[in-house]
Amino acid sequence: KGMYDADKIMAGLFIFFCLISFPIWYSAASGKITYTPEPEIVTEETQCVETTQYMRARHMDLLISWRESVVREGTRTYITSDNQEYNISLTGTCLDCHENKVEFCDQCHDYVGGKPNCWDCHNLPEGD
Repeated sequence: KGMYDADKIMAGLFIFFCLISFPIWYSAASGKITYTPEPEIVTEETQCVETTQYMRARHMDLLISWRESVVREGTRTYITSDNQEYNISLTGTCLDCHENKVEFCDQCHDYVGGKPNCWDCHNLPEGD
C-alpha cells in the first residue's frame, strides 16, 4: 500500500513548496521591491573610517576589534586601510556622525534582526 501513496506524497510536497515559496513568487510577479533600510546620515564628513561597503558588511567585526584593542592592549588609535588615524571610540568617533541611534543604527539592526550589545556598556545617545 505504501507505493500507492506516492501520488499523494508528491502532491503534498508540491503544495508545501508552493506555500513556502509564495512570498518570493508574489514579489517577483508583482514587481514590488522589498523594503531596504536607508539609514539617515547627518554629517559633513565624506567618508567613514573605512569604505561604505566594508562598514555595511563588517562594522561589528571592526567594533569588536576596537573593543579588544582598547580593553586588552590599551591601544586607542585606529589606522585605516588608507593610513588615516582615528580615535578608537564608539561614542567619540562613530556617534559623531551617526548620532541618532533610532534613525541610523536601529533601522538596519531591526531589518536583519540584529541585537547589538553596545548599549550594555555604553550610554545611549541623548534623545534615544
